[in-house]
Amino acid sequence: MSSAFSLAVKPSVAWSNGKLLSRKSTRRAARAEVIVAPKKRTSTHNVPELSKQGIPHTDLHVREIVKRQSTDKSSMFDVCQKPQFHPMFLEEAYERCRNICAEYAKTFYLGTLLMTEERQKAIWAIYVWCRRTDELVDGPNAAYMSSAVLDRWEERLHDIFNGRPYDMLDAALTDTIYKFPLDIKPFRDMIEGMRMDTKNFRYENFQELYLYCYYVAGTVGLMSVPVMGIAPESPVSAQSIYNSALYLGIGNQLTNILRDVGEDSLRGRVYLPQDELAQFGLCDRDIFSRKVNDGWREFMKQQITRARFYFNQAEEGASQLDKASRWPVWSSLLLYRKILDAIEENDYDNLTKRAYVGRTKKLLTLPLAYSRAQSATHPGLSGTRFLGF
Repeated sequence: MSSAFSLAVKPSVAWSNGKLLSRKSTRRAARAEVIVAPKKRTSTHNVPELSKQGIPHTDLHVREIVKRQSTDKSSMFDVCQKPQFHPMFLEEAYERCRNICAEYAKTFYLGTLLMTEERQKAIWAIYVWCRRTDELVDGPNAAYMSSAVLDRWEERLHDIFNGRPYDMLDAALTDTIYKFPLDIKPFRDMIEGMRMDTKNFRYENFQELYLYCYYVAGTVGLMSVPVMGIAPESPVSAQSIYNSALYLGIGNQLTNILRDVGEDSLRGRVYLPQDELAQFGLCDRDIFSRKVNDGWREFMKQQITRARFYFNQAEEGASQLDKASRWPVWSSLLLYRKILDAIEENDYDNLTKRAYVGRTKKLLTLPLAYSRAQSATHPGLSGTRFLGF
């Protein structure tokens, strides 16, 4: 999951004239759809700079989400509407969420331990819902995925928000929704991202890729801010902090994609903007050949630069969250940056090697993340940039 969590999902969506296209595809079709680019290699002395501009957040209706999630929760629901769960049932529900988070997101889980108990439970419940959503298309039962499955999952989401959870894990999220001002749109948008992920299409440009990254990862940041809370003394607007949370999700997802290029190519999948590949004289066949050359290295340098740009944009918001909630966010920021470092250390070979951060490096990152989380940071004066990151 991203943002605060890291989602290991892969993008697949097609656009034409600003509209989503609907097309049936199979893995065989994905392998057959090889887009050929000019074979002329870009000179390393004339490297094109890739656009960092994504989809305007006004088009994603982020402002409306911020407004709704900034509303006092107690004024939104009548007391009689709140579902009545037995305390022991809820305790077990949250304990199951905690166990899942601790097993599958160990570093992030450690970062949540500084948060208040109520916030811990809420973040664990959100993490579990996001993970279950992701597993619909990437999990062991992904072969049985269909639009009907996602439609039913969205119906369950509405039931959760209406106080009618289907199972114990859903109940934990229902309880969280009645404690924190969570809006349903980011959750629905994530399901829409899963729908995109069932289509094996290429990306024509970065704007298409950005949209997918928002759906599957930027949404996690929007879900998390109401739970993590904004520092009372923060001089930064709520909108800016939400934007930063969204940017962290974008950076995380871009990093996931760059890390997994080689693995995806083995399945006939390419999730990099086709127009940018062409700018560097590259095409799908270059990726399928799994040969790293100078053109690929220059291309990857630009991709990594853009991912780091979004991490830099995320820093301000990370420093303006409630102090007790910053540690897991800073952990995500620093650890995902290290994945990018690992790609560089592998001489940009993400075609035959998978960049990863070892357990020791992860553990050593936690004290640094804790230090950043506890430091008072003025807007626009990020401690990360001060230390040369």
